[in-house]
Amino acid sequence: MRLVLIGDGQSPHLLKWARALAPRVELWAISSRGFDAGFDALVPPERRLALGTTPRFEGGNAGLLRALPTVVRWLKAAQPDWLAPHYLTSHGTLAWLAVRFGGVKARIAGSAWGSDILLTPDKSPLMRWLTRRVLQACALTTSDSRHMAERMRALGAREVMTFPFGLEALPPWPEHKDDALFFANRALEALYRPERVLDAFAAIARDWPEAWPAPRLVVAHDGALRPALEARAAQPDLAGKVQFVGRLDAATQAGCYACARWYLSLPASDSVSVSVLEAMGHGCIPILSDLPANRELVDDGRNGLILAEGELPTRARLAPLAAHADAVGADLQEWVGLHALFPASVQAYVQRLEQLGGATRA
Repeated sequence: MRLVLIGDGQSPHLLKWARALAPRVELWAISSRGFDAGFDALVPPERRLALGTTPRFEGGNAGLLRALPTVVRWLKAAQPDWLAPHYLTSHGTLAWLAVRFGGVKARIAGSAWGSDILLTPDKSPLMRWLTRRVLQACALTTSDSRHMAERMRALGAREVMTFPFGLEALPPWPEHKDDALFFANRALEALYRPERVLDAFAAIARDWPEAWPAPRLVVAHDGALRPALEARAAQPDLAGKVQFVGRLDAATQAGCYACARWYLSLPASDSVSVSVLEAMGHGCIPILSDLPANRELVDDGRNGLILAEGELPTRARLAPLAAHADAVGADLQEWVGLHALFPASVQAYVQRLEQLGGATRA
């Protein structure tokens, strides 16, 4: 089965999909930007097309569509069975246009990533219409949460496969957890509300003044809000307690997960986050915003905390989890092993594509 992966080839998430798909299909790939070096061992250069555009985090990437004629020519030569676009309102639109108006003979299996379903359709009637058209053009779609799958069906999706964008393998149980170490690694952008992460940690540090060692927060990743966040962290209630470490490679990030007892993720909107799953797989106790997808992972007070809008964590809320932290972490890791390992999910996905059948090649 010949499948063309369409997305941002410099995203570690798309690379993860490629690693899972490469042993199971004849994999080709189109990237809106370039390709991470990890693609070299997975997809030969003659099966890759880099469009060299510069997509923006906040959306508005209509410039990608100017590459449509190039994409159509390349796809007609490749003669794929399936197009697999990731992020439906950009790469999904490109795939839909190539099939609907470009004459490409392929079926579409689109993957939603979160804001493309949970936020973008509400921006304007045009974006809602476009999202509907793309979903209806897909013979199969994937979602990483039940909540997002319901939204996709309401927007006109046909068949939706729901599985977490989980771990490639379960990590070993960490040798040592630092009870006072908190970790956060979502993008430092408005959607992920990193300022709320700092406020939540400040409340924890203020509520446990006698803790030894004193609570510490490591903030990974980068984004437009970093200067303002660093200024906030320099204020007296956080001074010396927060460390910004920027983007981390996979091994360094795994080390942070392994050491941290607690994990903070408080976005305004989200589906099931791979970062949260990674944290759970390493036995970190999650402190999450009150979103439907987060409640699919965390039973508030039993294996983590769900913070209501405006709520700050308190000693009374954290103490029961802290008292049984190793047991809570072990249960979280076990859940990931049972429900959120990515290779098994992709195997089922490929089997479904085979059952549906691809396009008939010329």
